[in-house]
Amino acid sequence: MFVDEIHRFSKSQQDALLPDVEEGIVALIGATTSNPYFAVNGALLSRSQLFGLESLTPEEIRTLIERALRDGERGLGDLKPQVDEDAIVYLSQACEGDARRALSTLEIAVRSSGKKNPKVTRETIIESIGSRLGGYDASGDDHYDLASALIKSIRGSDVDASVYWLARMLEGGEDIRFLCRRLVILASEDIGNADPTALTIAVSAMQACEFVGLPESQLTLSQTVAYLALAPKSNAATTAISAARKDVREKQVIPVPKHLRDAHYGGAKSMGHGQGYQYSHQAEDGIAEQDYLGVDRTYYEPVDRGFEQTLRTRMEEIRKRLGK
Repeated sequence: MFVDEIHRFSKSQQDALLPDVEEGIVALIGATTSNPYFAVNGALLSRSQLFGLESLTPEEIRTLIERALRDGERGLGDLKPQVDEDAIVYLSQACEGDARRALSTLEIAVRSSGKKNPKVTRETIIESIGSRLGGYDASGDDHYDLASALIKSIRGSDVDASVYWLARMLEGGEDIRFLCRRLVILASEDIGNADPTALTIAVSAMQACEFVGLPESQLTLSQTVAYLALAPKSNAATTAISAARKDVREKQVIPVPKHLRDAHYGGAKSMGHGQGYQYSHQAEDGIAEQDYLGVDRTYYEPVDRGFEQTLRTRMEEIRKRLGK
């Protein structure tokens, strides 16, 4: 049994196929243009052999185009079209490896003239193909793959690649709120204190995009992506909180030292809360030399890039003062 676009089956409909598949009553072949790991039930997927069909290369698309132009029965050969070389080259690349799209575009370009021996130029192909972007799946592979490419390009400091992936997502109709959220997260996750201004710019971009909207907000997004891509990078804050939370989950919980406990209520002093606490603003350089954790732990390790160079120097001085 062949089921085309199996991802359109609901979970219950896919579940209904499972007993017959398990008992060997049917040999199921399912086809989908969505990521099967997102669109097909895990139980059904685990009992299947998965084959991925890749997009055709421009050379393979060109072969199909030339075959369609020669074939008089199943193609367009009976019309004897005259197709310019640069039109074939453009179509081979513009269809993004989709043979059906290439042949449909070619047929529109040839038949729309309404003449015998029609002339097809590069401009004719551009008019016939419409938007170069095919359907943008905002909840499937396109969404996740392009978002991943954008984030990794910014993290890798390639500003040109970053702007291109942003353009792809905008042309596909991606929600600008999603883009803004990702940029705000990246500003802290991958730049952090190497350039603290990055977070301010990302949050400002989020507010500006909400206020202005498309198409003008593309300018704000481009400006922000370019800044984040070229900013010095650090994930020190990210690794610090990850390590600290892991310790909280997996190691013995550290009690709050008595001198740091809340002492504003009646009876607190009788329990020793707040006793011995040193007020930092009364100390030299605003640093009170006292134990703030109770154990020797190190989480934040600034990198030698951007503003974190300054923070590292200051941190080393403070740790010496605190006896670490």
